Amino acid sequence: MANIKSQIKRIGTNEKAHQRNISAKSAIRTAVKKVKAAVEAKDVKAAEELLNKAFTLIDKSVSDGIQHKNTAARQKSELSNLVNSIK
Repeated sequence: MANIKSQIKRIGTNEKAHQRNISAKSAIRTAVKKVKAAVEAKDVKAAEELLNKAFTLIDKSVSDGIQHKNTAARQKSELSNLVNSIK
């Protein structure tokens, strides 16, 4: 355990950010799963709506520094291709 006051504060800050990042990543994974489930059910309208929500979460994760921009681009491309495959 740290003895320096500023380091003790930093440990707390890091833990809060860690929990926030875990939550955001989990939300992204859930959104991706919902899009894939809609594609499997061949529900075009639902898939497109869920795709927009997933894109919003993915873009926000990049702006918040949770994901790398190339990771987000890859995820968005994969989801777009899936949704376009059922149109």
